[in-house]
Amino acid sequence: MKKFALIIAMLLFVASGAEAQGFLKKIGKAVKDKTQNKTEETVDKTVDKVFDGIDGILDGKKKKDKDKDDEDDQETAKRPDNAPLTGEAQKSDFVPGEIVIFEDKVVGEQLGEFPSKWDLVRGNAEVARMGGELAIAMNKDDSWISPLMKDGSRNYLGDVFTIEYDMLFDDTEKNGAPSIELDIMHESQSRDNELFTITYWLGGDIHTFNCDYCLSSEPSYNHTEGKSSSEAGTFNDGRWHHYALSFNKRAIKFYVDGRRVINVPNAKPGAGWVTLYAQGGSKDVYVKNFRIGKGAVELYGRNETDKSEVEKAIAESGKFVTNNILFVSGKADLKPESMEEIKKVAEYMKKNPNVRFEVQGHCDNQGSDKVNDPLSQQRAEAVVKALESLGVDGFNLRAVGKGSHEPVADNSTEAGRAKNRRVEFIKK
Repeated sequence: MKKFALIIAMLLFVASGAEAQGFLKKIGKAVKDKTQNKTEETVDKTVDKVFDGIDGILDGKKKKDKDKDDEDDQETAKRPDNAPLTGEAQKSDFVPGEIVIFEDKVVGEQLGEFPSKWDLVRGNAEVARMGGELAIAMNKDDSWISPLMKDGSRNYLGDVFTIEYDMLFDDTEKNGAPSIELDIMHESQSRDNELFTITYWLGGDIHTFNCDYCLSSEPSYNHTEGKSSSEAGTFNDGRWHHYALSFNKRAIKFYVDGRRVINVPNAKPGAGWVTLYAQGGSKDVYVKNFRIGKGAVELYGRNETDKSEVEKAIAESGKFVTNNILFVSGKADLKPESMEEIKKVAEYMKKNPNVRFEVQGHCDNQGSDKVNDPLSQQRAEAVVKALESLGVDGFNLRAVGKGSHEPVADNSTEAGRAKNRRVEFIKK
């Protein structure tokens, strides 16, 4: 009987459905014959037939597996190495920013006119009809456009935002394709001086997406030494494709039709405004459903590097000390470059509206106390006013001039005096 149990186990492993049921019936007949006192030879013959059947199933299964492997090989050969996969491999984690700060669905526009929600940087663009819908036709020779903000601001993106748009280009006749750029710039920068840019050329059969970006360690906003690129598929087929960008403090992610093709973990922040650019090709490029939203894909693996300089200092010592808030010599007038440092404090205070700061002005020992004491007070007050102009509640700020009475370095050297000329934000 052990032999029969072994056979049953093998059948259950290699067979299924009608095949298993048929052979199990044969096993049943063999058992019945055994109980009817038939000879062991009869049973063995029946068992041999069962094993013959098992061999047949195994051969058939091997053939099916081989055919399936062949089909998989053929499918792999058809699919380019960079073709989208399914499931988790697609990395479809895009989440649109919830607060809309600009949106153009190209509705109610007049054919042939420049789109009313946009400004022209260079070239030409006009409202056209594509597939029964209105869209922005970006001229095949040169088209560079930017969202038209009501206040003319070039500082509306911030450090957490998403951008989405639909784009169509038809190069099925292989007559030439355009180069496309989505350019993100600091408010002080002009076109061709990007904080980071997404570029792609819609020619050929497989399209590559590139991201050039400023490294977080770069002092400027247009030194794009960081590079990232990825092949993604074919998007010049005359159909609408959806493009999306997410920026969150340091992370740049770009998606095409829901698939992430760019993933930069640590880029320089400071985004102000955006332009969309198209040049070259045999036909116009069409765009619709352009949207900018506040919010972004959640940062992966948030850690201490995601905290701002002010956050880290407050967490460690309860104060933020800086030598980067500069004044005109002998006066309380802030130099323009000081605003970058003051903005850091403003951002922290707006995120933490219950925090109160004593803003302390400190001088070196050059000059008398009669001059330095009131000057340090005036400078502290100037910083408070600058913070208020950035939306910080003045109730949470108190200006205090310390003169040269609390040095942190030797005033006999220029390096020491430079350290003593500082502003301290003391959490209260």
